[in-house]
Amino acid sequence: MLIKLPPAADSPTPGKRLVSLDQFRGYTVIGMFLVNYFGSYAVCPQVLRHTHDYCSYADTIMPHFLFAVGFALRLTFGRRVEAQGTAAAYGRMVRRLLGLILVCLVVYTVGPRAENWEQLKQIGFWGAISGPLKRDWFQTLMHIAVTSLWVLPVLRSGAATRIAWMVGSGLAHVGLSYWFAFTWVNTAPNGIDGGPLGFLTWCIPTLVGTLACDIFVKPREQLHLFSPTLFKVALASIAMMAFAWVISCGTRLYDVPESQVEALRDEKLAPDPVWPAAERFEAKSGQGWQAWLAEPPFVKPPDDAHRKWNYWMMSQRAGTLSYPTFAAGFSLLVYLLFFIACDLYGWQLAFFRTFGTNALLGYVLHGMVASAVKPFFPKDSPAWYALTGLFIFFLVTWIIIRHFEKQKIFLRV
Repeated sequence: MLIKLPPAADSPTPGKRLVSLDQFRGYTVIGMFLVNYFGSYAVCPQVLRHTHDYCSYADTIMPHFLFAVGFALRLTFGRRVEAQGTAAAYGRMVRRLLGLILVCLVVYTVGPRAENWEQLKQIGFWGAISGPLKRDWFQTLMHIAVTSLWVLPVLRSGAATRIAWMVGSGLAHVGLSYWFAFTWVNTAPNGIDGGPLGFLTWCIPTLVGTLACDIFVKPREQLHLFSPTLFKVALASIAMMAFAWVISCGTRLYDVPESQVEALRDEKLAPDPVWPAAERFEAKSGQGWQAWLAEPPFVKPPDDAHRKWNYWMMSQRAGTLSYPTFAAGFSLLVYLLFFIACDLYGWQLAFFRTFGTNALLGYVLHGMVASAVKPFFPKDSPAWYALTGLFIFFLVTWIIIRHFEKQKIFLRV
């Protein structure tokens, strides 16, 4: 729906705005543009690609969106309850999220499910929708909608309840991954961003966003640069990232001995990806402590011939527990920096504001612009030519979204 409204990031106190939320969202949209457009080019750095076996810079973008969604939901929903009443507010939120799901079914198109009527009758209803349900439909907007529905029951609850919801959801994801989900999402057609069960771990950055909202809406005198509150936020973000990295160290149990590399080269997934076999611990027991330490985030691990894919690695495709946990902490730290720069020191970039206040329009539009630009810029282009295409892509997208901004038209659901 195209409606003329103020930007979404209203401040919790009259007459003020959380400029940092729009700026953070704008930065996230720009990061999405960068990795989605440039990631397919041969000259693109590894850290800007999605490879599904570690947390690259590209893999931090979607958790930023979920963090911002959680922040904004917590920021606005309480006011809506006060203005409209609990039942009306919840009803409106559910309708909006169901509307977003409907938008996803239109935006994320699928190819023909059968060549003719007889084939369609043969595969049946489930055969027709199982592939799109696993892969095509469950992309960013669908994950946002389903995750928001999942956290809605605890959106107005206290911090302890929301943290318990996070923990319970994460443990449920581990259990379902052990049962079938990890192998299922990593077999053709591969799932995207955790597949239909991704909401169980995507709720981690979303609920961390709600917790961040509780902190950053406090009176400014409690949030000066050297305040204990901001120091605790920084420590919490670092602790969360460190905890996630410790979880990811379980991936080292799946290192392949050099003598078995060739024999196992064709097997990407470990046969015991969630609960390691006892033999793996025995093989590691004679090695030094360094053999138990995973690579830090943003550092590419060995390929699947030397380490089999498993649940404990940071994987956006599988939505493994360590990945969104690390990304939630990273999102919190990045937002803290934006808060200091924008709300404490008054800095902001118009470029970020343009994309941040119309993020949904940017998301829908950028794929169309990329489809118009990319045919003229082959994937094996030299760096200067590929970067020229990237510049044109950004310029065209910015011109269109800036026009909507000047008209005060914002795309919202």
